[in-house]
Amino acid sequence: MSNDNLTAVLYGIEDLRLEQRPVPEIADDEVLLKMDSVGICGSDVHYLVHGRIGDFVLTKPMIIGHEASGIVAKVGKKVKNLVVGDRVACEPGVPCRYCEHCKSGQYNLCPDMIFCATPPYDGNLTRYYKHAADFCYKLPDHVTMEEGALLEPLSVGVHACRRAGVGLGSKVLVLGAGPIGLVTLLAAQAMGAEQVMITDLVQDRLDVAKELGATHTLLMNKNDSAE
Repeated sequence: MSNDNLTAVLYGIEDLRLEQRPVPEIADDEVLLKMDSVGICGSDVHYLVHGRIGDFVLTKPMIIGHEASGIVAKVGKKVKNLVVGDRVACEPGVPCRYCEHCKSGQYNLCPDMIFCATPPYDGNLTRYYKHAADFCYKLPDHVTMEEGALLEPLSVGVHACRRAGVGLGSKVLVLGAGPIGLVTLLAAQAMGAEQVMITDLVQDRLDVAKELGATHTLLMNKNDSAE
């Protein structure tokens, strides 16, 4: 295995550097991944431009990236669900597994969540990255590595549609035609929505939404009133 572990590290506002980092050592319940595809999320851009998102403040160098897929390069002693060579997508948030939220199945609400590329935790825009094995999901052969990296943002759209109760014949309004808005559009269509209107401030984004099947698009203006 190569020791080349070129990594994208954010040191501060507008200060993103490429540097070599040691290849991580894994625990018994972890896998080492040779990263293949990593998306650039709006949160990565926000940390780059502003150095913070709400209460999450960049106070030390942080590896960016959390929308990712990779190939298993090494497995811990207790790992049973994966083997070397498996292609996987990463779920970027690893909960404690023991709190009330985790035990009730709502582990996304875990107060002790370790989330990739959210201070103080590093992300995975790197050549080699270690992750909890039970939060790595084997990809079917027909799913590409790029598609695997997009499963995390896609899950946001799926979750939104589930919470909204989207089903056969639904009429859906999506505010914003950025990447998350577009995957929400796709999820709504897959769940049977009859009509999906999507809005944005940028016409090019609405054009893409139309190509993806939006039944209605609406170009907004920053000065538009609530009416």
